[in-house]
Amino acid sequence: MSNLELGFWSFPVLLVMIFLRAPIGLAMMLCGFGGWYMAMGGNPTPLLAKLKSETYTTFSSYSLSIIPMFLLMGQFATLSGMSSALFKAAESFLGHRRGGVAMAAVGACAGFGAICGSSLATAATMSRVALPELRRYGYSGGFSTATLAAGGTLGILIPPSVILVIYAILTEQNIAKLFLAAFIPGILAAVGYMLTISIYVRLYSDAAGTRAPQPMSERWAALGATWPVLVIFALVVGGIYLGWFTPTEGSAIGAAGTGIVALLSGSLNWKVFAESLLGTAKTTAMIFFIVLGAAFYNGFLALSGVPQFLADWVLTQGFSPWLVLSIVLIFYLVFGCLMDSLSMILLTVPIFFPVISAMDFGMTPEHVAIWFGILVLIVVEVGLITPPVGMNLFIINAMDRNTPITETYKAVMFFVGSDILRVILLVLFPAITLFLIP
Repeated sequence: MSNLELGFWSFPVLLVMIFLRAPIGLAMMLCGFGGWYMAMGGNPTPLLAKLKSETYTTFSSYSLSIIPMFLLMGQFATLSGMSSALFKAAESFLGHRRGGVAMAAVGACAGFGAICGSSLATAATMSRVALPELRRYGYSGGFSTATLAAGGTLGILIPPSVILVIYAILTEQNIAKLFLAAFIPGILAAVGYMLTISIYVRLYSDAAGTRAPQPMSERWAALGATWPVLVIFALVVGGIYLGWFTPTEGSAIGAAGTGIVALLSGSLNWKVFAESLLGTAKTTAMIFFIVLGAAFYNGFLALSGVPQFLADWVLTQGFSPWLVLSIVLIFYLVFGCLMDSLSMILLTVPIFFPVISAMDFGMTPEHVAIWFGILVLIVVEVGLITPPVGMNLFIINAMDRNTPITETYKAVMFFVGSDILRVILLVLFPAITLFLIP
């Protein structure tokens, strides 16, 4: 069997292992090991050498240190009460409108996503703050949980984003430019969700209650309490963009800043600090193990020549670049319902990126790479709220046991529709994504 055939056979083997509930990192690592062993004719020596060199090469990457820093930043942001301040500020301005408390939850998720690069952490944190308020003002269970699940996806879209960092490392792109490119699509996502809420409460008038408007003095006071979020976001993203420091240095500054805010708020003590470090270490270890497994598997795919073969084959068929892009995005939408976002990025980008890079979209290679990265991030994000295996749906449902998950499924499809419309808009008009890119 040729190396190319080994590469193609590895896909069904990997999928079977995943469906048998093997951890995705372990599944990719075993497929990579087995592929290397067979490609080397059963000689274990090159495999052992690869094990030593690949592990060191992967984890000696300076860029990877950005991940635990952003995760620690999210941990401190959760402890410092920033999530409550964001929700109260958004609720004071929007809460009296029809569906306003739900809109406030989305706005707070967008703000929290600016200092937390994790979708699941954003969904879980904001649910603790917003879910009691939504139920207090008569919002239905399915609508409340669907709103928070959708709002949580803003955590990986609005920079800083852990997934974008991984994509930048895989495709050798500038992290700062990817963060800038994600900013406008992130704002569009939040606005789109608010419009979806407005439409939903008009179609189902009993899904949301109302609350009295607050005096302007209280609104401005609530807005003023969010200053730490604005300062940290401006310092981290603005500092990276202006070249004051690298993305890795920016992540360290962001983690230190949120830690200081948590300390000044009185919510950070030695016990909580240790729990934050432990939580960050566990999540980092999980991510790094998946990264290592993907490194072995993608190394085997590169040896087999599958990515280059697919790129050459697509070019020789004369397919339209837009048709190829559409097929790739549909693939992400479908498989995003079955796999988590990080695994999807690590597994598929090394295969699809060479294909997309070889196509002519009328843009520079760098712009194509950035534009494709944002599109992939968005469609993977849709998978987080798409039944039957949307991770955010299960996170929210676990926090509201009284709401049947079928009710959440029904309501969340309105938000999925908003996401699909946004994807179509960004595909048709790449300039929206690339507007801030120099």
